[in-house]
Amino acid sequence: MSTHGRLEQQAELERGYERRFGDRAGYRWRVWTLLTESFFQRYVPKDGTVLELGCGWGEFVNQIRARRKYGMDLNPASRARLAPGIEFLHQDCSERWPLDDGALDTIFTSNFFEHLPDKTSLGRTLREAWRCLKPGGRLICLGPNIRTLPGAYWDFWDHYLPLSERSLAEGLELAGFGIEECLARFLPYTMARDRNPPLWTVRLYLRLRPAWRLFGKQFLVVGVKP
Repeated sequence: MSTHGRLEQQAELERGYERRFGDRAGYRWRVWTLLTESFFQRYVPKDGTVLELGCGWGEFVNQIRARRKYGMDLNPASRARLAPGIEFLHQDCSERWPLDDGALDTIFTSNFFEHLPDKTSLGRTLREAWRCLKPGGRLICLGPNIRTLPGAYWDFWDHYLPLSERSLAEGLELAGFGIEECLARFLPYTMARDRNPPLWTVRLYLRLRPAWRLFGKQFLVVGVKP
């Protein structure tokens, strides 16, 4: 892609993110406070190193507890959203990451892989994740499931790559990962268009796994580097 094309892409990312989430930023932050404390912290060593892939406005990486933290995104506006001390990697995730082999304990990504242009880009990204993780390190993947959202999946302008928990798990295995957890239904689809439920209902939902099977539209897949 030319420099001009890359700049146009980045500008569109900024506009799209602001349009979709600008008026819900405070609510999203509070939901991610619950998600990090009540669910995802168990995957992240507090004395370890974590990278959020497609970090957006940093709701996860700003709040998760870890000794060293990175955020990666092609959107240049993400840098200003990250807390002091978080290292921002402004790049295409399918290109080589500026990290040593085995530098990371955990990689987390949420609602990001569907924005990649194709499975070739995703495959390169997964191989970079495998390279940069320590043995025993985890790649935690959350995203909309094409099997539970066959129509609504495409309601966003920037959704390109259809994925299910099964296809992503297979891609992870091809990249060298073992599969620790593979859930077809975890969280509801989106906080971008629906009403904002009270936070106590979000906390209750996380505790009631049977509710996941009824309302969950996003997969949760956790890959582990052997």
